[in-house]
Amino acid sequence: MANGGGAGKVWDKSRMPSRHVSVGPERAPHRSYYYAMGMTAEEIAQPFVGVATCWNEAAPCNIALSRQAQAVKQGVRAGGGTPREFTTITVTDGIAMGHQGMKSSLVSREVIADSVELTMRGHCYDAMVCLAGCDKTLPGMMMAMLRLNVPAVFMYGGSILPGRFQGRDVTIQDVFEAVGAHSAGKMSSEDLHELECVACPSAGACGGQFTANTMACVSEAIGLALPGSAGAPAPYEDRDRWAVRSGEAVMRLLELNLRPRDIVTRKALENAATVVAASGGSTNAALHLPAIANEVGIDFDIHDVGRIFQRTPYIADLKPGGRYVAKDLYEVGGVPILLKALLDGGYLHGDCLTVTGNTIAENLADVAFPTGQDIVRPTSAPLSPTGGVVVLRGNLATEGAVVKVAGMKQLTFRGPARVFDCEEDAFAAVERRDYREGDVLVIRYEGPRGGPGMREMLATTAALYGQGMGDKVALITDGRFSGATRGFCVGHVGPEAAVGGPIGLLRDGDVIVLDAVAGTLDVELDDAELASRRAAWVPRRHDFQSGTLWKYAQLVGPAEKGAVTHPGAKAETHVYADQ
Repeated sequence: MANGGGAGKVWDKSRMPSRHVSVGPERAPHRSYYYAMGMTAEEIAQPFVGVATCWNEAAPCNIALSRQAQAVKQGVRAGGGTPREFTTITVTDGIAMGHQGMKSSLVSREVIADSVELTMRGHCYDAMVCLAGCDKTLPGMMMAMLRLNVPAVFMYGGSILPGRFQGRDVTIQDVFEAVGAHSAGKMSSEDLHELECVACPSAGACGGQFTANTMACVSEAIGLALPGSAGAPAPYEDRDRWAVRSGEAVMRLLELNLRPRDIVTRKALENAATVVAASGGSTNAALHLPAIANEVGIDFDIHDVGRIFQRTPYIADLKPGGRYVAKDLYEVGGVPILLKALLDGGYLHGDCLTVTGNTIAENLADVAFPTGQDIVRPTSAPLSPTGGVVVLRGNLATEGAVVKVAGMKQLTFRGPARVFDCEEDAFAAVERRDYREGDVLVIRYEGPRGGPGMREMLATTAALYGQGMGDKVALITDGRFSGATRGFCVGHVGPEAAVGGPIGLLRDGDVIVLDAVAGTLDVELDDAELASRRAAWVPRRHDFQSGTLWKYAQLVGPAEKGAVTHPGAKAETHVYADQ
């Protein structure tokens, strides 16, 4: 930049991508399109900043993003940039849950990243601000930021307000669990209807420490979002202030030429895993962090994530394992309070850069940890000494598996397998109470390739809890669990059944041993028996032999590495930002 930032300043675009569509006589046709949209010569001469959102009318998670995008654009203009708003898809898990639609959920993460990449590349934008609200939209946007490596800021759209039912705060988790209670005769149809009407009273993503809020915490811990920006619920006007500041911040990053890959280092990824563990966050983070790392070319798989989980205390008393929701955390200071506790306890790398241009430690220097509250504890007095999520390994999961232990009292389980080859069959069995206390329910052929799409199993796990059996049975799957899942539920079991993993060799009655203390997941079968079964195993053909899900099944890798569909930065020969 020639003369510094701000409106009215002159920018040197000779090394910016937008020079290809805005500079020189040969770009006159391109400029004609900009004039057609009402842009001025001055705006065309400024950096082009993509303002990417997942706004749509699919669910409350994303419904407020369009409003927030307008505020981001104000900040970009104030900093001397020209904002160009565009949208991408979302698949909202709460609505996709419990039926074939959930197969689209994880796939949408890749489509989001790919579509943002294509829009940025096709129009040669110089920087970007990404706004996301629902589970897969957050990692999808962060993946795109790192893949393109232009100056970029992430902003979460905010959480939903808690509902009130019979004198207590409720979330969508309560509604899913109420379905099980209703099927067991423990809740009337009238109460179920009342609950469904009040559980989600506003715009915003699910209020507990489910996947959206987990990845929102990650966005601050990893340094890609402004400190404090993840906290305010979606309906609050405060979100617009953060949006303006995010737009202003991306223009400062353009001046500094500070890019996402300068920020997301291995230490930053460790900080991200730390905040997941400390907050009792979603098991899905063990899938998304390796995928984010892939975009930087850093090896950071489920086992690396697990080692961070193992050494991190669990300090935030958030649903589903705890008592509080995102709004409560915001009211005592938000994510910076959680980060401050971890930094003071020696669990964070304070020297990691962030989108402020300062380090984590510098950002937190004036943050005082609040007393008189029990939402976030100091690391010296944790809810438990190790993280809320544990990675398991054993002869049933040689590539690993993951379980959320936040709020669990029983950390070991041994029982006979009850095997199902899809979620629908398992859910039907649960609905008719066709299982026994002490069983280990196995749902397989739901992995990234075998599903395809690695569905979440909240409908089944919540029904078990609603029937009062959540702590009396265990469940393992090569699919995923919602961040709202609780109980002894082990997901991401790899290798998945579709590629001949041990989970595909199980039979009813095989004894499975789960140990979240030792970090193991085994079946009591010797190697010879497993080898014999493997020799007789025949691959299953799934029902998606064309279209997007077929394409995804051809490309997707194992959950252990993040279920990614391309080689990542390690295979790059050039980066978009340097074109």
